[in-house]
Amino acid sequence: MPTEILMPALSPTMEEGTLAKWLVKEGDTVSSGDLLAEIETDKATMEFEAVDEGTIGKILVEEGTEGVKVNTAIAVLLEEGESADDIGSAPESEKKAEKAEAPEKEAQPEPASGTVTEAPAAPKGKDGERIFASPLARRIAADKGLDLSQIDGSGPHGRIVKADVEGASAAPAKQPQAAEADAVGAPAATEPAKVGQSASAVAKMYEGREYQEVKLDGMRKTIAARLTEAKQTVPHFYLRRDIRLDALLKFRSDLNKQLEPRGVKLSVNDFIIKACALALQSVPTTNAVWAGDRVLQLKPSDVAVAVAIEGGLFTPVLKDADTKSLSALSAEMKDLAARARDRKLAPHEYQGGSFAVSNLGMFGIDNFDAVINPPHGAILAVGAGVKKPVVGKDGELSVATVMSVTLSVDHRVIDGAMGAELLQHIVENLENPMVMLA
Repeated sequence: MPTEILMPALSPTMEEGTLAKWLVKEGDTVSSGDLLAEIETDKATMEFEAVDEGTIGKILVEEGTEGVKVNTAIAVLLEEGESADDIGSAPESEKKAEKAEAPEKEAQPEPASGTVTEAPAAPKGKDGERIFASPLARRIAADKGLDLSQIDGSGPHGRIVKADVEGASAAPAKQPQAAEADAVGAPAATEPAKVGQSASAVAKMYEGREYQEVKLDGMRKTIAARLTEAKQTVPHFYLRRDIRLDALLKFRSDLNKQLEPRGVKLSVNDFIIKACALALQSVPTTNAVWAGDRVLQLKPSDVAVAVAIEGGLFTPVLKDADTKSLSALSAEMKDLAARARDRKLAPHEYQGGSFAVSNLGMFGIDNFDAVINPPHGAILAVGAGVKKPVVGKDGELSVATVMSVTLSVDHRVIDGAMGAELLQHIVENLENPMVMLA
């Protein structure tokens, strides 16, 4: 029976994407692992591989189509002995199965005797999460009485494919009574409430005024959704400090002179990343993320750094930043930033981390408050270093280079005193940069 090729979820947060380019055409024979298409997610362009073998019978979504939802059929794969004439019923059967799922959940009627569902749609795991499996794998699992939630997928991002279910031993699927018991007390999934005025209402306010409508791309939609979520759901609080940079600037200048033959030039941001990574080790309870109903406390210091690109923002993650040298951090950051601007980062390079740094000092910003990027526990907003009059310990007035920083903290993860201690260690590391090499 013809099998639908579905729009893949190429990252855990992907809900839709753009089918940028087909790498195959109708009639081509493909095997597992062959490249089928290039998919644009909200952050990057990635290649999509085949998980089954067969012949491309029909392409359902044209190149350049935007807003293709994950698990939407984009093409039809024919098995050996099948032809294009067999395609007609395949997509329709999938649609019927999908439509049948919703009423079943509401009314839960008993199935008619002898009824067989050929392609169960969108099976759910024990935690209510969707199980990603190819249509052919779902049909084989149904025939063999397999519970897909008990099978580990070998396809992209854990997708269950034909080989996984063929090699699995038959086992009875989870009984409805057990499934109902698991669901007792579980909150119903709801879509986030829409806030603000509708597009048409806003446009009506500006009738008669000249304006240009700018269409949102996937990245801008994702930024809007995530930052709205962050400000609505994360209880932010803010801690502010001024940091004297004179010792750091002199130390950096001396180091760069010695590193010049190696072609290495350290930036102030490199020192800030290192200072934050070491501070997280000094206050390990702050090296944590919010995980819905618990806190995950990390052991390595994985620090994300905001990188502005055209039309949006990336936060590549420097893993194990506490154990790396300043020159290694500098080289890695330059590489990640360059590939971020070309949108060539892989998802694992910009996901994760427990802490972030956002530096707008190079734009002349004295200070600002950054929005936490969930599930991070905190983010450090860094302003410009400017000459200011300061009063010394002995009361003597002098001029120093001072940088203002603001630590935005998720109060669910980090309490006030803990956040203050973390910021104190960051300040000490930057005002005494030699200790970062110890």
